[in-house]
Amino acid sequence: MSGNSPHLLRVTYAFAAAAFLTLVVLVAVSFWLLEKTSSSTEDVLKRRQQRTSLTRLLSAVQDAETGQRGYLLTGEQRYLSPYLSAVQNVPLRLGEVRNTFADSPAAKAAIEQIAVEVNQKLEELAQTVQLQRDGKIADALAIVKSDRGKDIMDVIRRHISERIDDVEAQLAVSAAAQRENAALARWFTLGAGLVILLAALGATLTILRYTRELVAARAEMEQLNAGLESRVKERTADLQRANDEIQRFAYIVSHDLRAPLVNVMGYTAELEAGLGTLSALCDDPKLDELASGPGARAAIREDLPESIGFIRTSTHKMDGLIKAILKLSREGQRVLRPEPIDLQEFFQSSIAAVQHRLNESEGQAEIVGQLPVIESDRLALEQVFGNLLDNAIKYTVRDRKPKITIRQRPSLWGAVVIEVEDNGRGIAAEDAERVFDLFRRAGVQDKQGEGIGLAHVRTLVRRLGGDIVMTSELGKGTTFRVMLPRKLPEKRNEQ
Repeated sequence: MSGNSPHLLRVTYAFAAAAFLTLVVLVAVSFWLLEKTSSSTEDVLKRRQQRTSLTRLLSAVQDAETGQRGYLLTGEQRYLSPYLSAVQNVPLRLGEVRNTFADSPAAKAAIEQIAVEVNQKLEELAQTVQLQRDGKIADALAIVKSDRGKDIMDVIRRHISERIDDVEAQLAVSAAAQRENAALARWFTLGAGLVILLAALGATLTILRYTRELVAARAEMEQLNAGLESRVKERTADLQRANDEIQRFAYIVSHDLRAPLVNVMGYTAELEAGLGTLSALCDDPKLDELASGPGARAAIREDLPESIGFIRTSTHKMDGLIKAILKLSREGQRVLRPEPIDLQEFFQSSIAAVQHRLNESEGQAEIVGQLPVIESDRLALEQVFGNLLDNAIKYTVRDRKPKITIRQRPSLWGAVVIEVEDNGRGIAAEDAERVFDLFRRAGVQDKQGEGIGLAHVRTLVRRLGGDIVMTSELGKGTTFRVMLPRKLPEKRNEQ
């Protein structure tokens, strides 16, 4: 690539940064204008509601007055219907007015004054209607002719008109703000779009120049990487040979360690046989005549048997650990043999193999749903899930019947995910990862084992091209989630 490439890259980055910055500013300003427009729109809607509520209140009071006048002039009951309806509506209209002006403290006093005047008008109307009903027509007309009701109604109209004029003025301001925001948004969008377009054109021209240099560099890169694949294969082969050497070393070391351990176990047996001969001397009364007799008797009967027991326990434990290392070494060298495996039948067979142990504890194991068919190594799967089922039965809670549930979980990557869930003793959060380590165990050590089961399981699952994870809650149970490929990768078969 030529020496101008860094300059071209800097120019391209500059154009891209300018376009991105403009876009960010455009989005920010658009959001700000949108908020302003939304606020203006809400204000317009609120003012319209205020105007409507005032108009409806005035109309309801006028309807009541119209019904009253008709009843007073004619004396007919049918004119009372609009009056009675209007009287019922007026409190509702007053409530609407109060609600629409609830966030306008400046208008609160004026609204309450209108409410007082409306109530006075209703009292005047009710008084005249009642006099008409009682047959006191002259008294009712006298009240009407006194113009008290007219004066109250004129005041109501004037105050409501003032409120409506004020609302109309505020409505005009909000509408003007809407128009200003729309115009500002339009011009700003056009300007930002022009800047982005110019930046895009500049970046395109720069990229075209850069692309020509990139094509030349790619040809050079292809020449340099011509032998990369072969080198990767060589490194992979080296890693495989190193892995094989490690496995052979583990096998040899474990085998060589076991030879002296067998000798120790043999000498321990001879010590036990010799201890039997010495034990007979403890019953000889002459032993008490010696100054060291009581100490010798204590050593023969207590110290030596205890020491031999410690030696035997330690050798058995070490023998188990060496056998575990040999097992892992052999498993790592075994060639995987893929075959179609119906997991439904596979787990039915696996559950049948441990059913007698479940029956002893009145436990149960069930398969939820239908499990798929995969292509994998049967022996490895038997070891993996056999170990998980064995642990689920072994590590139970007293007075709780063991329950094992096997199900398939969906996977986004096409893998098969099998869950093995139990209601056993569970594993503490701080021990969640250590249980997969070799020779590491968690919780109370009241069950026999060397601490290799889950380490072996994870090794096998990873050899099959999958993985295993665990979720657990102490005292409630554990769930192991095993992820397996639907088809064993070819490279796994060649190991």
